[in-house]
Amino acid sequence: MKNFTWGHGIILALGSFIVFILSMLFLFPNGQKNSEMVTDKYYEEELEYQSVIDAKKRADTIKEKPAFSQNAEGIRMTFPKNINNTNADIKFVLNRSDDQNLDVKRSEKLDANQSFLIPSKVLVKGNYTLRLMWTTNKTDYRLDYDVIWK
Repeated sequence: MKNFTWGHGIILALGSFIVFILSMLFLFPNGQKNSEMVTDKYYEEELEYQSVIDAKKRADTIKEKPAFSQNAEGIRMTFPKNINNTNADIKFVLNRSDDQNLDVKRSEKLDANQSFLIPSKVLVKGNYTLRLMWTTNKTDYRLDYDVIWK
């Protein structure tokens, strides 16, 4: 039997490293979890993102912001009473990062209480990002909320 030399150690180390890398490639394939882009028109929307940044900055300057609450009926978005949103164009998108088939996208009108309801029948338990966009007097606003629907 031969003696174990440093040359044998180098070959053993390189062989172990190659086996480790190959096992990482084949045992843990990339993309096993369903991860999708937030939107199909990613690049087109990226070019228009400066308007989103401006709308978020304008919304941050508002003292009383729209708020959401959850109950068995769904998610209720309520706008402050002191802001006149009767002629506002309101849109929202509920994004699910794990499955875009569960996304909810709609336009809404405010009721007499300055609010609207996202019904529970369109929601599935999990994490959402609520992107609220509205236009009042030709000025765009946008707020993003993290929502956990239980």
